[in-house]
Amino acid sequence: MSPVLPIKEHASKVFDHLFKLLPDQLRGKPQIILLNGEQTPYRNDTDREMTFRQESNFFYLSNINIPDSHIVLFLNPSGVNKDINPNISLFVPPPDPLLIMWSIPPPAIDGLKTDYKDIASIHPTPTLIPFLSALLKSHPDAVVHTLPLWPGHPFPAQPAELQNLLLGGVNESKGVVTQEYLLRSIHLARLIKTPQEIALIRQANAISSRAHEVIMRLLGKGVKHLVFRDLASEKAGIPALPGEWLIEKEAEAEAVFVASCRREGAIHQAYRPIVAASTRAATLHYCCNDREFAWGPIRQHGNGHAHDQDILLIDAGSEWDNYASDITRTMPVGNGGKFTSEAREIYTIVLKMQQESLSALKPGIHWDEIQYLCHRILISEFIKLGIFKGKEEEILQSGVSAAFFPHGVGHSLGLDVHDVPSASKPVGADGKVLPEFESELARKTHPSFYSYLRLRRVLEAGMVVTVEPGCYFSSHLLAPIRNSNLIDHTILARYEDVGGVRIEDVVWITSRGCENLTTVGSSVDWVEKVCAGDI
Repeated sequence: MSPVLPIKEHASKVFDHLFKLLPDQLRGKPQIILLNGEQTPYRNDTDREMTFRQESNFFYLSNINIPDSHIVLFLNPSGVNKDINPNISLFVPPPDPLLIMWSIPPPAIDGLKTDYKDIASIHPTPTLIPFLSALLKSHPDAVVHTLPLWPGHPFPAQPAELQNLLLGGVNESKGVVTQEYLLRSIHLARLIKTPQEIALIRQANAISSRAHEVIMRLLGKGVKHLVFRDLASEKAGIPALPGEWLIEKEAEAEAVFVASCRREGAIHQAYRPIVAASTRAATLHYCCNDREFAWGPIRQHGNGHAHDQDILLIDAGSEWDNYASDITRTMPVGNGGKFTSEAREIYTIVLKMQQESLSALKPGIHWDEIQYLCHRILISEFIKLGIFKGKEEEILQSGVSAAFFPHGVGHSLGLDVHDVPSASKPVGADGKVLPEFESELARKTHPSFYSYLRLRRVLEAGMVVTVEPGCYFSSHLLAPIRNSNLIDHTILARYEDVGGVRIEDVVWITSRGCENLTTVGSSVDWVEKVCAGDI
């Protein structure tokens, strides 16, 4: 694929942030950034390659999906930081005659030089050590920046020969090798997306939106008996074709989602899909995806459910050229494609939480305010249902709503689904959010509202975030509040079979507000009509 990322612009942004973070004694020195690409992974005890996915920071500064590659970025500020124009050198593995019969060879260097105009020079990887050695000798006071290689930062390891060169070369000079500044500099640069990045995220969301709708429409066909299992054929050993698949298991829904994305050219999922039916939807990162679900009065399979109709929560998103999507839809299964009255009421509350959050998003608003807004809406609506009793302010001050909405309302998204954590939620050595990033609101309201947020900062134009409020009836989360006098436990019991509802979209913060990049519908009317096979 020809380059689409403006890597020269990306590199300039990284160096700009790097100079702001560097102490005075290092800022005027020549700067070298060394990044290692991801290596080809192999399944244990096989010689079969697993699907390759480039390390995100490397891809951001190279636009290269070639395994075992390296990039070197060099900038000599000469005391002037006004014109940041770094030199970028790429190193790619040469073809190995012994491997070509097993795997496709890497692209030819001449072709890469034609396609990648922003890269000053492209070389075979065996020349990396001599190249760096010469660069360090000509700039003995250089500061060499690498990604951290300690627990919690599983970035590609430095080859031993390269590590020895850096340690030996710098020890003989006045230079410095540091892991302290690069990751945060790249994260800060990645936080604000370029138009090219928005286009890739938009495409990932379009593909994933269609995949979510495919599942809903297959459920609708099942309700209409347009798709059914031919048990006689199965017993005769005749496999069902895709058009004959009736989605009856979480695993089947996951398979259809992934197949839909792959059909449109999306190689990777941004994360393993969460496909949870019934009360399993109360587990936030449910990972089993292996149970059957009930089809209600339309079709009952006797799979042990205490009730006759399920909801199905699917949290899944593909990547497009390494850029992520992250979408959650909650839908009815069976029952004529309709929610139960309790599930519809909870779904409507979560949808209101999301819609009012979307209306409030704009540059300058602190993410804590969106989190608090969702709790206020949840409490107000639970009072109307009778689940909560008492005054709204008293319930807010108690923090009891965190048992039903425990997680953050969203997070940054980009090359990673939980993107740029050090920039999204800057924390100190104690693991707590740096005081300058915590809102005044959070200091005044219940701390449980903000316990698990992945984003804690003021929004800026160019950021991409998810908006994913939810409401859950988890026995684990509800245990500490079972005796709360702010809850009508008899009414609460009527809703616990709902399990959990989450609705999630990907949103681009613009100069005037925001744009929703997720295209699959979420209104109650639309979801029910699709899942009923009526549209």
